[in-house]
Amino acid sequence: MVPALVIILSFQLVGEVASRALALPLPGPVVGLVLLLAAFRLWPPLAEHLRGVIGGLLGHLSLFFVPAGVGVVAHLPLLRDQAAAVVLAVAGSTLLALAAGAWAFVAVARLTGNDDAGGQDAG
Repeated sequence: MVPALVIILSFQLVGEVASRALALPLPGPVVGLVLLLAAFRLWPPLAEHLRGVIGGLLGHLSLFFVPAGVGVVAHLPLLRDQAAAVVLAVAGSTLLALAAGAWAFVAVARLTGNDDAGGQDAG
């Protein structure tokens, strides 16, 4: 397990270094993940070697939310004071994300020539 974790964290480190050195608009972990996926395509045995550890990490993914929950509890008075702004920001960003998703769907449907982009029932 330790060698597999070292490999995964090494890709994250390389991604972080590349992101900062090249001033990329992507976070280092995202660059590292893209590099890891490219490595999987170029050398499939690597994916098999890491499969068990990655499955274990994904199986316990909820543990990664514990620090966020602790942060919320630690800053509860601040959140209570700013509740209206937080609710407005969450609701507004959710609506904007839904609208952007719908717009992207329609745009892709038009580009691909799909006539059913409007959601009409064919039957």
